[in-house]
Amino acid sequence: MTATELLISSDSHAQVSHDAVKAHLATKFHGDYDAAVAGYAQRMAKGAAAANQAWQTARKQEESSDSFRLRNLGRPGHSDGVARLADMDVDGVQTEIIYSEVSAFRYIRDLEHGASEATVAFNDALREFGAADPTRLVVSYQIPIHDIDAAVREVQRVVGLGAKSLQLPVFPPEVGLPDYYHERYDPLFAVIQESGLPICCHIGLNTMLDDLTRRDPTPGKCVMIPMTAMSTGEALGMWIMGGVFERFPDLKVVFVEPGLGWIAWWLYITDDMATRQGYALPAITELPSFYFHRNVFVTFIDETDALVSDALRNRIGVENMMWSSDYPHPVSSWPNSRAVVAESLGGLSPAERELVVSANAKRVWNL
Repeated sequence: MTATELLISSDSHAQVSHDAVKAHLATKFHGDYDAAVAGYAQRMAKGAAAANQAWQTARKQEESSDSFRLRNLGRPGHSDGVARLADMDVDGVQTEIIYSEVSAFRYIRDLEHGASEATVAFNDALREFGAADPTRLVVSYQIPIHDIDAAVREVQRVVGLGAKSLQLPVFPPEVGLPDYYHERYDPLFAVIQESGLPICCHIGLNTMLDDLTRRDPTPGKCVMIPMTAMSTGEALGMWIMGGVFERFPDLKVVFVEPGLGWIAWWLYITDDMATRQGYALPAITELPSFYFHRNVFVTFIDETDALVSDALRNRIGVENMMWSSDYPHPVSSWPNSRAVVAESLGGLSPAERELVVSANAKRVWNL
């Protein structure tokens, strides 16, 4: 790619501390906040989360302390917006969609008092990170779903602040709630659809894989790890075949970091189920692939096979793919994103490459 081509990362990360959140939260709620965080830490000390922590510890022990990829996690740009802009300039990236390393969904619901106030404080801390340049640092405001009325108010509040991106948990059952096809979410989806903002669902530690983690015989839990991304198919099915996009045709949902290749098979088999196999899908009037291509977008980091294969690329749809650097995680292409993109997307036409590295993101996030 040329030095003048626009590069937008659809998935990058910021480290927002609990102290930064509490700086925006009334002190009378700090005890409840700390208790909820402690409970969350206890829950995440087992299962898939424990496996992830063990893997990171092993990597740090195996690699030298000055390992380039691990060192990225300690860069000032991980937690400071001004420093992030400098790292983006080094990388040749114009804009990043920013996701917090901390998932507020997993603990804010546990606050005995002040859950709504803590949601506001969390998002204000995110906004503070992006304040260095909101046009380049597009933070994804987290919307907890345990209280739909409060969620609607928070969407309206951040929209009023100029929000471009909203984040919801991938799997509501992880936090004890119904899947997204349930009517309880209709008021939330209505206000989001009206806003024109995308809903972003970033894959993460799927605690519903805890039983698989227990059964996994490999030291690094290598059976479970790939299933984290592929379990996105479960969420995708709930949104599409559960009829959410039938009721809310203008919603935009971004699945962040699930990869690409498996989606081609998912689209093939679900359409085949609706046609040749004769499965009943009463909540939708079109084939599943119709809703995917109209309403759903997916991000990837470096997955050449799905891009160079005409069959895979055409089934997924080049207008549904978005590149990301995943800064500053070990898999990140920083600081060589332009070279990585030139190599991995070299088989695309200039028009296709522009869609994947910038134009789709501009359309989704209204940039």
